[in-house]
Amino acid sequence: MEHGLKCRVAIVGGGPAGCFCAAFLQDKCAVTVFDKKSPLLTLLPTGGGRCNISYAEYDFRELAKNYPRGEKFLYSVFSRFGVAETLEFFKNIGVDTYIQEDMRIFPVSNSAKDVRTKLLSYLKHTKFLRENVLRIDNEGFSFKIVTDCGCHHFDKVVMATGGHSGYEVAKNFGHRIIEPRPALTGLRTQENFSSLSGVSINGVLFTHKGISGPVVYRISSLRAREEFPYKLSFDFAGELDLQAALNANPHKSIKNLLSQYFPKSFAEFVLNMIEVNPDEKSSSIDGKTRDKILSALRNFEVTILGTVPDGEVVTSGGVDLKEINPKSMESKLVSGLYFCGEVMDIDGFCGGFNLQNCWSTAYVAAMGII
Repeated sequence: MEHGLKCRVAIVGGGPAGCFCAAFLQDKCAVTVFDKKSPLLTLLPTGGGRCNISYAEYDFRELAKNYPRGEKFLYSVFSRFGVAETLEFFKNIGVDTYIQEDMRIFPVSNSAKDVRTKLLSYLKHTKFLRENVLRIDNEGFSFKIVTDCGCHHFDKVVMATGGHSGYEVAKNFGHRIIEPRPALTGLRTQENFSSLSGVSINGVLFTHKGISGPVVYRISSLRAREEFPYKLSFDFAGELDLQAALNANPHKSIKNLLSQYFPKSFAEFVLNMIEVNPDEKSSSIDGKTRDKILSALRNFEVTILGTVPDGEVVTSGGVDLKEINPKSMESKLVSGLYFCGEVMDIDGFCGGFNLQNCWSTAYVAAMGII
């Protein structure tokens, strides 16, 4: 087919979803990717710069359980293009991968830069325009894209703007936007943990502003739609038999005894919080005081006031999934308008799930167009 007769497709957003969609369209359509920045820059910080491509769960229903928003919607998406298909694609463009013990999947190079370079090299038939999309008009059987540099006409449009923009365009087409809120983020607390800054216990990292770390990221995702303030309670005691420890170490101070199980600064913080003298000998800790200490460790309560703005990794919210066809990613309101990636109300936990959402929905959108 002559280039001039090919279906003209605009992809708004040059992040992982947009570029992956272009990869499957470029040989069959005339594809133009719009982004005001260089393509795939948002891929570089993923996985701490190593690019956590995916997660080694090959059952699509089990994989979908890792998405607080979007689980049911993703069933048909992942059944068509899941983890195995993703790894096959990357292998074909020269990105070999390995699986960590925690099932997270990374490139053998451990370099997001390498993944970016190879994916962009593959997109040799895709046109990139560094223009800021201001408006998209539906002209019946085509679309007019107005940018800060001029106007362009296309047959189909894919919105792949990520979780921070593109909502106005969707809203102008009549789509409902679920209010975007930070997910996978640190949490700001009422309690002052600055004396514990940098201390990590069981996946909870204390910071100057509150709490962070893997467990907290997961909680922030699960409770992203909840109103502040709310309370959390952590069990840091686990299987600790405090009485046995007291009996075995009668001459140790309670602070030094607890420091065998917890960082010293945390032990002191807890003892001061419940007004127990940190230097008191273990032999003089009575049953009431012992239970007080255990209760503080088993029910370590924190009041959450909000999210830590610089901790945001993904966004909860976006285009309402009820208005998108999961079999094609096409808008149910506007023919020829498609969505993929985080612009939709889909977000996953840490571990490669948010990139997998990008890869899978991008593929389905491309097949929907083809």
